[in-house]
Amino acid sequence: MRVDLFDFDLPPERIALRPASPRDSARLLVAAGASPIADCFVRDLPGQLRAGDVLVFNDTRVIPAQLEGVRANPNGAGARIGATLHKRIDLRRWQAFVRNGKRLRAGDVIDFGAEVSGIAEALHGDGSWTLFFPGDEPVEVLLERAGTMPLPPYIAGKRPTDERDRSDYQTMFAARDGAVAAPTAALHFTPELMAGLAQAGVATETLTLHVGAGTFLPVKADDTTEHAMHAEWGRIEPDVANRLNAARGRGRRIIAVGTTSLRLLESATGADGVIRPFAGDTSIFITPGYTFRAIDGLMTNFHLPKSTLFMLVSALMGLERMQAVYAHAIANAYRFYSYGDSSLLLPDAPA
Repeated sequence: MRVDLFDFDLPPERIALRPASPRDSARLLVAAGASPIADCFVRDLPGQLRAGDVLVFNDTRVIPAQLEGVRANPNGAGARIGATLHKRIDLRRWQAFVRNGKRLRAGDVIDFGAEVSGIAEALHGDGSWTLFFPGDEPVEVLLERAGTMPLPPYIAGKRPTDERDRSDYQTMFAARDGAVAAPTAALHFTPELMAGLAQAGVATETLTLHVGAGTFLPVKADDTTEHAMHAEWGRIEPDVANRLNAARGRGRRIIAVGTTSLRLLESATGADGVIRPFAGDTSIFITPGYTFRAIDGLMTNFHLPKSTLFMLVSALMGLERMQAVYAHAIANAYRFYSYGDSSLLLPDAPA
């Protein structure tokens, strides 16, 4: 499909620079089947679901993967280098998108401050680098010392990252280090909301997908068939897969909280509709025409024009329906992107 079909105009003031407080006070747009769009709040979510529905959360934890440094130069001042780690290779190596990367050569040492350095090992075809972090301390410890939270460019370009982002850009489910972007749909959840969901008979499960910075990369191709997705690592435990399959067998709906949960569930599900345990990389790219195998609905924030995530929600609901949903959201002053408001997308109207 032509990428320009997924374009839309978004006023800059609709981009949220801070999350709602409390988190579940964010707005929630509900699009269920062909029913009229409903304007709610995230705290109303229990009343929008059925008893027996299963919400699936991503328990990845965002690491401070944004680094600023200087290329070591024995002859004087070195070039300034910015690095955003986006995928772990092994215990001491990460693949990173690098700002000013043309100034690097294999073997160059980058001083990131706080006694943290990285060695540029290999240049990849997409312009990213493999960085090796020498020493005995775990890389995550080094990042806590020298790194900052890797806010999306549409926020970082408007204000500096600060200490508040270390908690704001982390979900209440965050348990497994490895993401460089938050599974933002889950940012809206609070203990109070979880209690309300349990009281309403809504079940919950967790999986892990370490979200990479590639999620923010623009689609530069003119046609969706020419776009290559970056791989991300995920895991679904056997007991989780078993419970999800049992729920589906009883006619329960599986609703992904966030596109990250959805993509991993779909990656783990065969043509027979069975969700299988999963551990490995996925680079699934979902566009209109895709047949969903695992999920019956999605809770997600509002996405960038011409992005792979707007293509995904258009695959779920239909492009015309999503164009109408986004037009409604813009006209009614919903807040967009990572720190913005949310939507509940249900292809079939509730019974």
